[in-house]
Amino acid sequence: MRLIPAIDIIDGKCVRLSKGDYNTKKIYNESPLEVAKEFEAHGIQYLHLVDLDGAKSKHIVNQKVLEQIATHTNLHIDFGGGLKTDDDLRIAFESGAQQVTGGSIAVKDPETFTAWLQKFGTDKIILGADAHHEKIAVSGWLEESDKELIPFIQEYQKEGVSYVICTDISKDGMLEGPSFELYTRMLKEIKGIKLIASGGISTFEELPKLAAMGCEGTIIGKAIYENRISLKQLENYIVQG
Repeated sequence: MRLIPAIDIIDGKCVRLSKGDYNTKKIYNESPLEVAKEFEAHGIQYLHLVDLDGAKSKHIVNQKVLEQIATHTNLHIDFGGGLKTDDDLRIAFESGAQQVTGGSIAVKDPETFTAWLQKFGTDKIILGADAHHEKIAVSGWLEESDKELIPFIQEYQKEGVSYVICTDISKDGMLEGPSFELYTRMLKEIKGIKLIASGGISTFEELPKLAAMGCEGTIIGKAIYENRISLKQLENYIVQG
């Protein structure tokens, strides 16, 4: 299972929110690049980079941070937040993203999202399926849609989607553990999906459990920043893996 630390950006700084609420913003580092370099120094190869300003303003905002990290590290970067147009995607890829995540766009403009899958390939485009009470949420989680989580993913699987990041919003940033039951059901009902678990990771012991369930990757955020999980533990896990 791939370990994918997260860096969320507001005003060019590394922050975390709780349940996606911008009012709960906590700044952890003024320099996302510094954080990314520290991840890489501990053997981490992947990064989930989220442009929270972009998610709010509905277009890419923090591409300079992406470019900086892509230029000064060898991390494989998945970038998301506010990607709405072909131009946003072009900027993200040109700035160094290897993959991009589309969430709100997949709900609000399925034609564009499907066209991206066809144009860039299913290895480059990740479906961001963020849910609250198993209903898909959009616009930086500021809105809830009427789409049910599992059928929503199944529909896109027919279009070729293979990578899915699923965040249970009620868990995100709360350090109370991930949605094991939900992920178990998803892996059972959505055959062949590469599921990346996100939200709620609070202890190192949860990681082998997610791996054993069949998650392809897991995104770890606040647990790292609050020192619940050390980078040394992640390094040892990678070496032993």
